[in-house]
Amino acid sequence: MEKLLELIPVAVPAVMGAVLVLMVVTQIIVQVLKKATWDFIPTNTLAVVVAVALSVGAVAAGCSIAGIAIRWYIIGGAVVLGFFVAFAAMFGFDKLRQTLEQITK
Repeated sequence: MEKLLELIPVAVPAVMGAVLVLMVVTQIIVQVLKKATWDFIPTNTLAVVVAVALSVGAVAAGCSIAGIAIRWYIIGGAVVLGFFVAFAAMFGFDKLRQTLEQITK
């Protein structure tokens, strides 16, 4: 448990950086798919689907590279991360940071 607590200061900036990269990739993919789907799918729904898919894929790739066994709670965390990425992609990274600061206070 102590080792886990020591990793938190290192993990938070890494996760925020990953959210930033996933947000940019999500925005690019959504813009391309939005033109391809001719507005059949609502943009916010498309952003959530793309963000969750990218987040689960990124976490699975990271676990594979690090040699970590993928458990159900890791996938659950990746889905939650996907919603954070979708929120950041739809409303901006500054709004995500402001929301996280309000939650922690």
